Amino acid sequence: MMRFVMLSIVALAMSGCASNVVTDYNSSVVFGNYSSWAFAPTTEADSSSFVSLDGSRVRDAIERELNRKALQRVPQAEADLLVSWQIVPEERLEQTGLGLGFGFGSGNFGWALAAPPPVREVEEGKLVVELADSTSKEVVWRAASRRYLNENQSPETRRKLIDEVVTEMFTKYPPGLD
Repeated sequence: MMRFVMLSIVALAMSGCASNVVTDYNSSVVFGNYSSWAFAPTTEADSSSFVSLDGSRVRDAIERELNRKALQRVPQAEADLLVSWQIVPEERLEQTGLGLGFGFGSGNFGWALAAPPPVREVEEGKLVVELADSTSKEVVWRAASRRYLNENQSPETRRKLIDEVVTEMFTKYPPGLD
């Protein structure tokens, strides 16, 4: 019994240390050569006449974190890095209750019936941030969140989640310092 308790504690501790962000980068790039940035232009497909509420939150968080990295925001034509981001929609299944079952039998033989718990489809958004070299137009660094935004979150919860995720993303920039 004690062994089970210890294994449970170790498993919980390790899961608490798991990162909520996944990053990837071009290992041949010298990130110290970048000193300025600008948001990348939007394409016709994703441009609209306004910035969404979450979009504004993401832009503010990215700008704050890049300022902390001593990167200067400049006009797009003068930038070393172009920053793009998107909230990628993902659907997942979520159990909403308990399953039911019953059975009967005796000895080594019996029968049982069970119904799985009710399941519903939930749409969530995963934040992805990419930094591209403005000269080559190639992505040099990318971060994706393992935490999700969903429609049931309050505005304050969404803002805090976006701030936390973007902050964690940029703790891994520039790469190789951790």
